[in-house]
Amino acid sequence: MASNVMRKVSLRSLAAHKVRLILTVFSVVLGTSFVAAAVIFTSTVQGSFNAIFDNVARGVAAEVTPADQNSPGVPLALADRLRADREKLGIDKLQVDFSGSATIAKADGSGLQTGGAPSIGSTYIPPEDAVDSAGFQLVEGRAPTAPGEVVLNTTAAEKADLKVGSKTVVALGAGVTPPIEVTVVGLIDMPAATGGMVNVQFERSQAEQLFSDGEYVGSIDMSAVAGVSDTELRDRVDAVVNAGKTGDDALFDVRTGEQVREDQKASVATFLNIFRYILLAFAAIGLLVGTFIIYNTFSMIVAQRNRELALLRAIGASRTDISRSVLLEAGIVGLLGGVVGLGLGVGIAAAMQGFTSSSGLPSDGLTVGWPAVVSAIFVGIIVTLLSAWIPARRASRIPPVEAMRMSAAEPGAGSLRNRTIAGAVLAVIGIALLIGGLFVDGVGALLLIGGAALLIIVAVVLGAPALSQPVVGGIGRVLQMPFGTVGKLARTNAVRNPRRSAATAFALTIGLVLVVIIGTLGASFKSAIDAGVDQQLRADFVVAGSNNGPMSAAVGSAVETVPDAQTVVSFDMAFVKLDDGNTVVTTPVGGPLSDVLQIDMLEGSEQVEPDALLISDGTRKSRGWELGEKVTFTSTTGVDVPVTVTGIYQDNPALGEWIIGNRAFDMLSPSKSQRMTFVVLVKGKAGVAQNALRDQLETAVKPFLTAQVQDKEEFKNSFSSIIDQMLATLYALLGLALVIAVLGIINTLALSVVERRQEIGMLRAIGMSRAQLRRTIYLESTYIAIFGALLGVIVGLAIGLPLVRSLRHWGLDAITVPWPLIIGTLVGAAVVGVIAALWPAFTASRTKPLEAITE
Repeated sequence: MASNVMRKVSLRSLAAHKVRLILTVFSVVLGTSFVAAAVIFTSTVQGSFNAIFDNVARGVAAEVTPADQNSPGVPLALADRLRADREKLGIDKLQVDFSGSATIAKADGSGLQTGGAPSIGSTYIPPEDAVDSAGFQLVEGRAPTAPGEVVLNTTAAEKADLKVGSKTVVALGAGVTPPIEVTVVGLIDMPAATGGMVNVQFERSQAEQLFSDGEYVGSIDMSAVAGVSDTELRDRVDAVVNAGKTGDDALFDVRTGEQVREDQKASVATFLNIFRYILLAFAAIGLLVGTFIIYNTFSMIVAQRNRELALLRAIGASRTDISRSVLLEAGIVGLLGGVVGLGLGVGIAAAMQGFTSSSGLPSDGLTVGWPAVVSAIFVGIIVTLLSAWIPARRASRIPPVEAMRMSAAEPGAGSLRNRTIAGAVLAVIGIALLIGGLFVDGVGALLLIGGAALLIIVAVVLGAPALSQPVVGGIGRVLQMPFGTVGKLARTNAVRNPRRSAATAFALTIGLVLVVIIGTLGASFKSAIDAGVDQQLRADFVVAGSNNGPMSAAVGSAVETVPDAQTVVSFDMAFVKLDDGNTVVTTPVGGPLSDVLQIDMLEGSEQVEPDALLISDGTRKSRGWELGEKVTFTSTTGVDVPVTVTGIYQDNPALGEWIIGNRAFDMLSPSKSQRMTFVVLVKGKAGVAQNALRDQLETAVKPFLTAQVQDKEEFKNSFSSIIDQMLATLYALLGLALVIAVLGIINTLALSVVERRQEIGMLRAIGMSRAQLRRTIYLESTYIAIFGALLGVIVGLAIGLPLVRSLRHWGLDAITVPWPLIIGTLVGAAVVGVIAALWPAFTASRTKPLEAITE
């Protein structure tokens, strides 16, 4: 019976305090919406990719690809052998598709950028001859029948402003073939094309010339005759191409079309899982901030109901009844907050999808499945119940008579001694781990610093109430001076309840801790790049691919024709094997390397002989190689090429682990399809104007579409911009935590106004104006916000500086503190304090004195 009565009391209490209910539900919504958004967004992207891959390899019964992804491909001789045995094996159609990376010029002559989506050239195969039954449909024009004719997918043609009959050029992303002139003779519709994908299809003979060395092809697709299943054809083909070799000894992978689709889904699933973990990590941050807001909210609500709960105790309700009553209200609030949070999460996910679809990711409508619904509601209820449990337990232990005498203030500040001591102990241990991390390299340092960060944050949670009184009081004493009595009153309100002030400020603290850590990492990386370029780059200009990708090896030859270029050095690279692992070798082609780069030799000569190997000092330490050491690299075709270590240089990011001589490189990369240039360094002749040299270089590389000319500052900025883009993404995600923090301050102040209604009425009655009352609340909010920001900056620097120091093992040897970001953060905190107080201050100023006093 008692439980039924308490249930009715709880429900009527919720219904009677609608504003309080709305503010409480709102605090839960803030904590759950991003969790729901993360689940919905990743499910949506996963579903869009699955829809695309469901159309891949349709009609393919068996596909042969090389087991080693860095090999030159599948021998064409093997395709001829399978074609000769097609009746015996049960092969219906056999398709050899020559393909490779390619960039097509838009109507204005600039290269068509894909935003990260594939841009490939391939072979046009008539639908009636194609193995893949869902490949494409020719929707306009005709098929290419001669070299120089291409068909283009419709989405790419629209972006490039090309149509049937348009003349343009295509640059190949790798290989020595120069850009070629083409005519668009047809448009195709491709169901597997993502938002930014480009597919340029050539006539077969030209595709073979462009994308093959005449010996290898990327894959062979086959369909089966009637009566032969996909698995039967796969097993028969596997027995032929691998000659009984299995497992790691197999030279080729033979898969059914279904396996191809599932493997592609799995490869994307790996990326999406990483993406999901990142989103969920930020969701956890938002949830952590939201948890403090929910706890703060319930602490205030329970405090406001002290007399009500005491009366229930006096008329027979037990402590358990009181706890259950509060938890019942929390469960209802959590359910409502979870449902509303789910709706808001759908909106956030839709905004994220709109942003990413413009960058080339597929978009096929939102996927709101049961995991999103369950996660939002479950998180909402569980977090709310946990947040309400401590206030409920505290309320149930207050003796009825004492509670009836208490004001509506939350039961105090209470003794902070035990939690402060615990926080101090954890802080000392965390600082000790941070110091230990300074004397350890590699992963060990990161683990120590990560553990220290966790301990320090917990220490801040425990110790912040004790810190809030002196720190907020000190901030108040400084900022109150221009405001007189109003400023003093605001300071008194801010320090009156240290638990509440600390919990309110912590929402801002945790966001700023991460902002400062990420800002310090980004600033240090950018400073290291700038210092490295300034110290090591002697070239006047750098020619690199868009997005720092590879270029045609013909770019270097074109740059060498520039009349005012004194020294041109191209860096070519190729994939090779070393100790059964895949790696990359680079070779400098052209003039003296020392003309364009600063090389600090520790041993040996900087001259790169034809069969020599120069290594970095870091490589010597990690691999144990010394001067005169014999090292054998293996080409992707299985050719062993021995080289001798003739020089050891100081670690240099521009040179990497090693550079190899030209003759050895040619033996390791005999196929033109395996050779590419990733950068060309240019030193101009003495007395030549930089603008004149730039004009000559831009003219020389213009036909290659993806090649871009940069001076030193632009080259540094190209890397800095990548870091800035990453930081912008992280800051955008962190922005949600900061928004939650601001809304949490609003929520806390709004409830505080409700709690102090009688006090506000008394102040108004004795002469305080509405403007003075608003100013009091503005200042109170500002004091708390600046306290949270100061705490966040200090903790962020305490963690961020050792973290950067621990990365010296990976070449980050300079620490740069982002002072503009830190100063801007503190100023922004003051602004946030004022903004967060606008609505609560307005509400407080509308309080009617007599009504408030007599309540």
